[in-house]
Amino acid sequence: MVKQFKSKEQIFETAAQLFVEAAKKNIDKKGFFSVALTGGSSPVDLHKLLATEAYKSQVDWSKVLVFWGDERWVPFEDDLSNTKMSYETLLNHVPVLESNIFPMYKEGVEAADYAQTYEQILREKLGDDGQLDFIFLGMGDDGHTASLFPGTEVLHEKEKWVDAYFLVPQDMYRITLTAPFINKADQIVVIAFGEKKATALREVLQGESNPELYPSQLLKPTAGELLFLVDDDVAKMLT
Repeated sequence: MVKQFKSKEQIFETAAQLFVEAAKKNIDKKGFFSVALTGGSSPVDLHKLLATEAYKSQVDWSKVLVFWGDERWVPFEDDLSNTKMSYETLLNHVPVLESNIFPMYKEGVEAADYAQTYEQILREKLGDDGQLDFIFLGMGDDGHTASLFPGTEVLHEKEKWVDAYFLVPQDMYRITLTAPFINKADQIVVIAFGEKKATALREVLQGESNPELYPSQLLKPTAGELLFLVDDDVAKMLT
């Protein structure tokens, strides 16, 4: 499903409300709420909105489990770190328990090794079904989502929940939830805005199937809901 808005501010308001509603529903139902945050610049204003009293007061943050959809394999203090951004814009400003936050990075280990460890953490916290309640994702102007980039081997992964690899164009390791694991989630919310992503959005939603070129086409929930929240600029090429 696609919901279109006149501004990115309206996107963030809707995304924040969806987060709050999902948190309440899952905490009432089973006692906790599991969410995977996204990185990059897209969620910064969303995080800041969730950290305002109007939204954070509606969530029992002591029962929220925080994961990430992907991460650049850089130290926490690096400005490229999704974890650093998430702490600065959200996690430092809400009463979430540190023991319920699971960064997708660990100092002193290899990315590939930690991918296996992170999958074990997910299994321990979510069970062997491995269903996250809620995943925030962005979409790049190349059609990538999480660290599922065009032409990478991870696009073909069928079994692993988490994988890591060296992304040559960026000269760095990335660690990411895989498409099969993402697709297990109850709610997947993709945030996309700005005209530079318009071609990619059109191809992802209405183009021929070619996930090798447009990896966001791999988003196909097995039981849950996929929702694209977009503004007029990014949606201008949709028919």
